[in-house]
Amino acid sequence: MEVRIEDSWKQKLAPEFDKPYFGELTHFVKNEYTSGRVYPPAKLIFNAFDLCPFDNVKVVIIGQDPYHGPGQAHGLCFSVPEGIDFPPSLVNIFKEINDDLHVEIPQSGNLERWAKQGVLLLNATLTVKAHQAGSHQNKGWEQFTDAAIRVLNEEKEHLVFLLWGSYAQRKGEFIDRKRHLVLQSPHPSPLSAYRGFFGNGHFSKANSYLAENGLEPINW
Repeated sequence: MEVRIEDSWKQKLAPEFDKPYFGELTHFVKNEYTSGRVYPPAKLIFNAFDLCPFDNVKVVIIGQDPYHGPGQAHGLCFSVPEGIDFPPSLVNIFKEINDDLHVEIPQSGNLERWAKQGVLLLNATLTVKAHQAGSHQNKGWEQFTDAAIRVLNEEKEHLVFLLWGSYAQRKGEFIDRKRHLVLQSPHPSPLSAYRGFFGNGHFSKANSYLAENGLEPINW
């Protein structure tokens, strides 16, 4: 199956595109886009991969599914396009960066600037029906994104995985902790941020690990 995704990822994930589940997923997603409002825009479904080629990946942040409100989702977990109000979890992420690294809270919630530095902002599910959180879960996306995490785990070294909340932590259970740095904490959602997301120091810890392994730290 021909899939429009960045070339290095196309090579790494080629086995997935020919599996039955991916054909069923593609059929389902196409029907959803033609029959109603789905986010993100179709051309941005693989935006996380397109902005962060395989060889560039240094940090992986795992989200659950895209924002389901108008104009919010653009294919990068936790990120919103220019001019869109910050969702609560993103507000808390910026608060923690400010506290951890004394970096000013930015004017824009667009995290493309992170992706271009090597941060893979990967939702477990890459599409969602408008105003229906979780509506495209268990259709095949999770198997596809597991495959992406698995190839990173097996073929790269010294990655940093940021796993916030129990969902991301379950998804990252198989990551080799001897080969990579895995940082876990509660989710940045207002429901859980005060239970240990705030004060987790993940951004400074990630940068220290990258520097120790000869990699350029992220300008968060």
